[in-house]
Amino acid sequence: MGALAPAPANWHLRGMTKPMDEIRDLVSRRAVGRRTETPVPRLVIMKGTNPTSMLPSVYEPMLCLVLQGSKCVVIGDQAMHYDNASYFVSSVEVPASGQIVDASPEQPYLALSLTLDMAAIAEILIDMPDDVVVCSGACFGVSPVTPELADAFLRFARLIERPQDVRVLGPLIEREILYRLLQGPQGAAIRQLARPESRLGHIRRAIGHIRTHFDAPLRIDELARLAGMSASVFHRHFKEVTAMSPIQYQKSIRLHEARRRLLAEAGDTARVAFSVGYESVTQFSREYSRQFGASPARDVGRLRDRMAGDIELVEG
Repeated sequence: MGALAPAPANWHLRGMTKPMDEIRDLVSRRAVGRRTETPVPRLVIMKGTNPTSMLPSVYEPMLCLVLQGSKCVVIGDQAMHYDNASYFVSSVEVPASGQIVDASPEQPYLALSLTLDMAAIAEILIDMPDDVVVCSGACFGVSPVTPELADAFLRFARLIERPQDVRVLGPLIEREILYRLLQGPQGAAIRQLARPESRLGHIRRAIGHIRTHFDAPLRIDELARLAGMSASVFHRHFKEVTAMSPIQYQKSIRLHEARRRLLAEAGDTARVAFSVGYESVTQFSREYSRQFGASPARDVGRLRDRMAGDIELVEG
């Protein structure tokens, strides 16, 4: 695993503390339980009253803005730490493990999670200069909060208490937030992923194929053909984007889906293992235990016992 990346130390930029404090106070008033849906489309409030262990999930393209406390996210062999001086962005669907580091009942972890609308990003790109920066790294990361982003998020968060304004003002402010992201350190990756003809757009096409056909045997040549690359080039770029190999990616997707099925319906482990593509129950149980820290039966029993409280599968 890579070294833990320190949060950027620019929290005291002029004009940013007050907006972030106001967002935190607003979110604190509205947070109900671990996850609170808001009247603003794709905007969710996350809350945690205690530190957690590493909790696995699959992150959709999203932005997470921490308002109080801090979190660590591990994707592949990369670990990232972020707090209210920074924000996390994943511009591609990726398996991850997240851990709330700083939280207490008196000062809970608070965050806003915004699912990225790639169609809206593509529309914004029409009005922006062509991106000449080529992204060659991972399509996720932590970046410092800027005063401009904090100001836009404050106006966006205020809509939570003004639902009558969401339909008109929501898309306008969300567009501004996306525009600020495109101007930031991860803008190159987001731009290329929003363009289907780009290299990263082709990798995302392959990712979509893996997620749709996760229970089928993985054929690198077929995925490379979808991406318009040779097998060796595809394998290298896929790992640069997701921090894991295609096989590791598929395995993680299979295990997350198996966990979801075991939680959602009563059924024996063997049936679920076969349904997500495993040919050996022994191998499935071994890899499940390695991924989630317990056997399938024990893990699912533990999760069901905790359903009423703060449970994993958190994003943001």
